Amino acid sequence: MVETNGYKESFTNGDHAPSSADFSTDFLIVGTGPAGSALACFLASYGLRGLIVSRDPSNADTPRAHITNMAALDCLRDIGVDVDCYKLGTGKDNMIHTRWSNSMAGEEYARIYSWGNDPKRKGDYELASPSEPLDLPQTLMEPLLIRYATLNGFKCRWDTEFVSFVQHARLGGVTTTLRDMVTQQTYQVHSKYLFGADGARSNIVRQLEVPMIKRPGQGFAVNVLIEADMLHLMEHRKGNLHWILQPDRENPDYAWIGCLRMVKPWHEWLCIIFPAPGAERALRSEEEYMDVVRQFIGDNSINVKILGLSTWAINETAAEYYSKGDVFCLGDAVHRHPPNHGLGSNTCIQDAFNLAWKIAYVSKGKAGKELLETYNTERQPVGLDVVTQANASLRNHRNVWSALGNMEPTLSARLAAHAELRADTPAGRTRRTNLQTALKVMDREEHGLGIEMNQRYNSSAVHTKDQGPMPTFATDPLEHYHATTYPGARLPHVWLDRAVPAKPVSTIDLAGKGRFLLLTGIGGEGWKDAAKAVAGDLDVPIVAYSIGYGGDYRDLYLDWVKVRDVEDSGCVLVRPDYYVAWRCGRWEEGCGEKLEKVLRSVLSLD
Repeated sequence: MVETNGYKESFTNGDHAPSSADFSTDFLIVGTGPAGSALACFLASYGLRGLIVSRDPSNADTPRAHITNMAALDCLRDIGVDVDCYKLGTGKDNMIHTRWSNSMAGEEYARIYSWGNDPKRKGDYELASPSEPLDLPQTLMEPLLIRYATLNGFKCRWDTEFVSFVQHARLGGVTTTLRDMVTQQTYQVHSKYLFGADGARSNIVRQLEVPMIKRPGQGFAVNVLIEADMLHLMEHRKGNLHWILQPDRENPDYAWIGCLRMVKPWHEWLCIIFPAPGAERALRSEEEYMDVVRQFIGDNSINVKILGLSTWAINETAAEYYSKGDVFCLGDAVHRHPPNHGLGSNTCIQDAFNLAWKIAYVSKGKAGKELLETYNTERQPVGLDVVTQANASLRNHRNVWSALGNMEPTLSARLAAHAELRADTPAGRTRRTNLQTALKVMDREEHGLGIEMNQRYNSSAVHTKDQGPMPTFATDPLEHYHATTYPGARLPHVWLDRAVPAKPVSTIDLAGKGRFLLLTGIGGEGWKDAAKAVAGDLDVPIVAYSIGYGGDYRDLYLDWVKVRDVEDSGCVLVRPDYYVAWRCGRWEEGCGEKLEKVLRSVLSLD
């Protein structure tokens, strides 16, 4: 038996003995996509060791997920991976627009700003997070995350297929059967926990018999990954999403509408082809797709090379719960939806960030095992909301398609409808108004800051008994981020500094790193002493800082005083995943004891 990086190996010759595993590890993750690889990273950041496996021979070979929003980047910021993300990805300057046109080289019908580039919304994004939106294809993100995980204690095995698992209710833990797809040998791994991050066709979710909330899907689409240098077309049309509608053509059923998505500016693209409603789900020949791609580009002088073809279903599916016993599922395994709002990999990463600190605290004896039940309680409603909103946004696209004439059943009807856009007639004015209205709704998708940042948790891991009702806001919660320190909300980002020449620091950067954070102000020194005492009594890492004149940090733009929702001597207690666990309006006698009581409750130590 050999012990390597925290897990024991004792391989047998041939088949495994049914009564014992071939080797053991504390944590087994199935799936190396954004959910699984992020979870491995976050667990590794706590000094935990484990194994991550994938049935694939390597990381993703198609770009698939790409928009990385600020909430997810803040999670990666916690472990320093965001620095490399910005080096590899495409920044906001090339994500300026979402467009609708007849072809990439042809007539443009409409455009809107996207991903925080609207001059009217830039301030909202800057105030919400120290991070910036980024276009980082999955092909670049996954290797980055796997590298971090494997350099910090996780082993990775490719060509390894999940077969089945058995939970041990009395002793705890899970025995998982895996198959080496190279040798075709099966072997067993015993782990404290099994994590199912095995994608939209999750066999772990299936064996766990998790009920799925399934709504009618919206068909399927075909991804054609291409090389095509379109630099000369992009100078005044920069953006990462370019919808192609051709109501003036008789397009085949398998190529009704297209979307050219920038992968690497401006020479690598994903041409997403949407078949007509009711079209047969089947891949066509590469030659047929090449004709479609060339037609969507509209410039025959451009050399086009097809790099890959794949299909995907447009799902509206979410799991009713994410865990059972010592098996936890996350990512696409439990929420499946179209890419609208760019919420796919972002939700996966945030699932992992929520789960990792809880697993770490329970594994290290710093929290009761009941804390793990809050993973499902907190993340399942978020996943269901993401699935609902992403599908609603895809349906909203049909209003644009309709206004441009693309929904008409015949070529002549489409031509007539499209011509109305140019007509000085009541019908023309109505169609133009409809298009403007549809584009305004689309702006809610491209600037859906609220759905990215307004996630709220309501579980035993937040303390709300003494808080009163959750605050309400006047602006749209899908479009606008509502900063609040109400327990269960994300810690507001505010810039601070030391009052002497030094680099400003975000409140987000004071939080995380596996610790609880307590923020107080003038007159709140008692909280700092109490935090130190509670940290020692419970063996829980807590850092405490005062913000204000003469404090540890200065409220650089006087923004913290506007959002803290407590008095100078009050406190805000923040979990390791940046979410507010509790707050107290002011320091008074007995608050030290109350802090310990609250933290015990949050960590299920009572």
